[in-house]
Amino acid sequence: MHGRAGKNCEGFYALNIAERGHVKEANLSFFHQNICAFRKEGFARLKGMESTMYLFTEYINNWDDWHDIKKSTSAFAPLIAYIMQKENLPLAKVENLTPGTNAVFKVGGYAIKFFVPPELHDTTHNGYGKDFNIELFGIKWANDRGVPSPKLITNGIVADKYLFRYMIMEYVHGIALDKIEDRLSYEDKVTIGQHMRNITDKLNLPCENFTPIDIMAFAICNDGWKEEGFPESFLAELSAYLKNFRMGQKVYCHGDLHEGNVLVSESVKEANLSFFHQNIFAFRKEGFARLEGMESNMNVSIIDFADAMYAPAEYELVYIVSSLFGFEKPYMEGYFGQDYAVDDILELCMTWLPVHAWSHGLLAETIGPAQEITSFAVMRERLRDWINRAF
Repeated sequence: MHGRAGKNCEGFYALNIAERGHVKEANLSFFHQNICAFRKEGFARLKGMESTMYLFTEYINNWDDWHDIKKSTSAFAPLIAYIMQKENLPLAKVENLTPGTNAVFKVGGYAIKFFVPPELHDTTHNGYGKDFNIELFGIKWANDRGVPSPKLITNGIVADKYLFRYMIMEYVHGIALDKIEDRLSYEDKVTIGQHMRNITDKLNLPCENFTPIDIMAFAICNDGWKEEGFPESFLAELSAYLKNFRMGQKVYCHGDLHEGNVLVSESVKEANLSFFHQNIFAFRKEGFARLEGMESNMNVSIIDFADAMYAPAEYELVYIVSSLFGFEKPYMEGYFGQDYAVDDILELCMTWLPVHAWSHGLLAETIGPAQEITSFAVMRERLRDWINRAF
């Protein structure tokens, strides 16, 4: 990997002289002024210089390296400073944001996202979620349709030690749902369910095919079920099910609407605390009626469009009701109103969870252990129990 990265970087410099001209010109000047010394010291001197050329100096030899480095503000700070200057945006303190597959940092009023270098793309997830263009399409799709989400400011590519694609967005103030859920009231959850219905109504619409990933081909080749430990009897039934699966009209699907990708407005919570501190006696008198009126103004946004799929809307819906809502009644009531039934939700899950890219992990965690789910019949009964408990 080390040797391959070096070879690739030579090509990047050849194609990106304008992008990193200040470094290139400095090196050429050194060669012109010190050609004799260079001939004498040879490639040892050149190798030493190359190690100082990069803004990003860490090595990414495998996915474990990337997992650790993607959270390092110090590793990415020089690259961020260069990009912010290049894009004429103000530089501020670099802070960590919760990363998914890619690296994400807060820089003042902006969030900057670095995508996995292409050198690693061929070694995981069949390329799923690693395509810069998938997220770029998604965030533009959301912005254009008024979906509460980060506003795209700019995007680009920097050829440094590795080829880094980046995206700069407005920073969305909010708290991930999984960090605040234990403080939410029944009414809060109803409101969040309503917001999510509004979001998906705007988001899950027919569009052009924006991804090279075929949903059924990915489902059939998805090794996650085996890696989670689902037994051979289940895997055989799953394989037969997927080979005979037929689907209808495809739409844009975010594809990964779990609790970490849904943000609840932080400002509302702060306003409530301020109200409590300043109006404690009035609050005691007016009680929760006043509080409920305030809570109805909360904002809900979604982030991270890198795992989007071109799929039927049910693909989105099944992950929302199971992973995001956990089938909890107030969320479901907010999303569907009163017009839903346990049997309908169960059939949705039995139809679409086998297709969804991330459901193997969800099911192993919630109705597992995976080794005990020996058939679709067992999966059905355990899902029914989970839904009934949540209702």
